[in-house]
Amino acid sequence: MDGGVGEEAPPAAGEREAPPWHEGCPGCRQERKVLASDRIPYREFVYIWISCLCSTLPVQSLFPYLYFMIRDLKIAKQEQDIGFYAGFVGASYFLARTLSSVPWGIFADKYGRKPCILISILSVIVFNTLFGLSTSYWMAIVTRGLLGLLCGILGPIKAYATEVCRKEHQALGISLVTSSRAIALVIGPAIGGFLAQPAEKYPNLFSKKSIFGRFPYFLPSFVISILAAGSCIACIWLPETLHFHDDEKVEATDELKAQVADSNLQGGKAQESKNLLKNWQLMSAVIIYCIFCLHDTAYLETFSLWAVSSRKFRGLSLTSQDVGIVLAVSGVSVLVYQLAVYPFVVKYFGAIRPLRPAAVLSIILLAAYPFMANLHETELKILINVASLLKNVFSATITTACNIIQNTAVTQDQRGVANGISVTFMSLFKGVAPAAAGILFSWAEKHMTGLFLPGDQILFLMINMVSFVGLLLTFKPFFSMSSSLRRS
Repeated sequence: MDGGVGEEAPPAAGEREAPPWHEGCPGCRQERKVLASDRIPYREFVYIWISCLCSTLPVQSLFPYLYFMIRDLKIAKQEQDIGFYAGFVGASYFLARTLSSVPWGIFADKYGRKPCILISILSVIVFNTLFGLSTSYWMAIVTRGLLGLLCGILGPIKAYATEVCRKEHQALGISLVTSSRAIALVIGPAIGGFLAQPAEKYPNLFSKKSIFGRFPYFLPSFVISILAAGSCIACIWLPETLHFHDDEKVEATDELKAQVADSNLQGGKAQESKNLLKNWQLMSAVIIYCIFCLHDTAYLETFSLWAVSSRKFRGLSLTSQDVGIVLAVSGVSVLVYQLAVYPFVVKYFGAIRPLRPAAVLSIILLAAYPFMANLHETELKILINVASLLKNVFSATITTACNIIQNTAVTQDQRGVANGISVTFMSLFKGVAPAAAGILFSWAEKHMTGLFLPGDQILFLMINMVSFVGLLLTFKPFFSMSSSLRRS
């Protein structure tokens, strides 16, 4: 392929025209680097994976110890009310992110992906640390809210993952973002479960008079903030992918337009996609994505509360450390799945087609959860680990498919905003999820008898109904997979 400017004679058949070169533009430099090599950009993918992992660790790290934290803050008047108050702490992060996701997407499309990623990780270092030092219920809510408001990495890093590599590697790039988030969403709670209340769990290492004894939920936040500081340093080597010509962002190059055309956005459709809210392929994928995110967040909130609640409420009476072990096993398993198994799934079935089977299997699996309260000791620990492992594998598969559909539905100059819209709606749904799950959990504990089903079974049935709605929306007429998506 000739390395000249794209304004010259058209390329021969089978060749792709090189994009115009603008000296000093980081986007042009990175794009030509991508087009010049067929290799997978391993270094950039590693940085993406680390950055996404560390920025996601605090999102759900509080759930294993949130029950005990609310109890210690003495805001709940009775034990059954703990879930009610816990839900609003969990929701504050997502509701704040709802307000900031589109502005962060606009920021990333105007000033670049890299500044957005750096600012987001710095916010994790500051506000996640402050959350661990919370001495009141309202301080916990405010610090979590500020973390959600200023951590705008999710939308831009999805766009970045598709821009740092060739089209044939985009599925891998998106799956790395999805897998790092999936792993962080279980490793984060594992860190919380193991390291919360260290003076009680590890009295030989931590004194009750030390800072970790006086602030029993500070250690997990501190460890996550240290990891985030390391990833912030790694971000220095991230290349910028946004195009700046005379200090202004430019439209997508011919190469990227060709990629979008391959994704069934030719002619009039490409023009219509300028208004993202009228791009039905994008918006339908966003809605389906939001439904499954609502389900996943409600599941994790419910699982964490249910696992540590008393047997008299048909809980499992596990410790926060037990929950941490379960989530750690799930996190390692998801990593193995994404690295060793998922590439074969994509090779033989594509990245999109496994979405529906994974949703069906997830519904069947979750229906069995309430009956685990009848198990004890070894058999309980084995089955709960297996169930949690499978649940997270199914969730990672679904989320990856939704993200690929969203990012192939728009051009490069719209990906920041498109992912910002996606994160806004997703954060709204995720903000509702912990609050609704906490209220429903509190209600279930007060209504264990006298209904057509015990309260715990109604609890998991309601969560499963959300996933069932998401599954229905993947069919016509709401959503139709194009032939190009089926082959993806």
